[in-house]
Amino acid sequence: MNNFQYTRVKSPATAITELSKNPAAKLLAGGTNLIDLMKYGVMSPDKLVDINRLEFSDIKRGQGTLHIGSMVRNSVAAADATVLEYQPLLSQAMLAGASAQLRNKASMGGNLLQRTRCPYFYDITADCNKRAPGTGCSALEGFNRMHAIFGASSSCIAVNPSDMNVALVALDAVVQVSGPKGNRSIMMADFHRLPGTHPELDSTLDKKEIITGIVIPDNAFAKHTTYLKVRDRASYAFALISVAAALEMDGSTIKDLRLAMGGVAHKPWRLTEAENFLKGKTASVANFKLAAELAMKGAKSYGHNDFKLKLAPNSIIQALKTASGVKA
Repeated sequence: MNNFQYTRVKSPATAITELSKNPAAKLLAGGTNLIDLMKYGVMSPDKLVDINRLEFSDIKRGQGTLHIGSMVRNSVAAADATVLEYQPLLSQAMLAGASAQLRNKASMGGNLLQRTRCPYFYDITADCNKRAPGTGCSALEGFNRMHAIFGASSSCIAVNPSDMNVALVALDAVVQVSGPKGNRSIMMADFHRLPGTHPELDSTLDKKEIITGIVIPDNAFAKHTTYLKVRDRASYAFALISVAAALEMDGSTIKDLRLAMGGVAHKPWRLTEAENFLKGKTASVANFKLAAELAMKGAKSYGHNDFKLKLAPNSIIQALKTASGVKA
């Protein structure tokens, strides 16, 4: 680990100033991802800006939305009564992630920004365009079992590792940020990037901006939600495939729904075409299978992850069955 400076700030303005003065500085909240990356030599910031004293720790409803501050710990949000009542899908996704100890430390803002767990990204001796732009992508011809089947490029086939992010995309969440130019809101669907030719850029957040909160609009999905995570072991494992499913039911008819996947792309992958197909239709295995077929359009595997082409649609069908209550 390199030598670095450390400073603790008490106001958002001071944090923004520190980032503006030093482009290589990084914010420190829970540190559950950043500290590991520094230990491995993947990231070497010359300054850490501790934001743990910033007062972005509120969870509140108002004007048709649920607001969660960026400094709220994942375990707190997952257990919050308001979250459980109005946005249970978010709680389900966060409880599927990491371990209880890590959730106690990890912040909402930090979870949004956690970096890929591609082994070549973590191996500083390997070629990796995400870590060292222009060096190549070792995963393309390497061991790519965990890697993308949607939206990848010749520069990078890594995936976003977060469970929380998948739920937030499905729930049409908005990320609130603040920077030198003031405040702005970013739709969660636009917050993360596909790799293209610049896989080193994970999000559309400016380096001088800080995340202040997450806003989720009210919906009618609370009674019919599920977060299905398929992984190699029951805990502390990243998703091979995950599916966030949220349905509004009118009897056996799907009045409205949201679907998103994790473990399949550089960003949480929204299944808009499948959603549009299922709206107004009867909840049935036959319709779920057709929706899953639509969701898999354009999927491409790279050898070791060929199994995802079958696992992904099966996971979509199972998540829809669980959320809707269809048994057959």
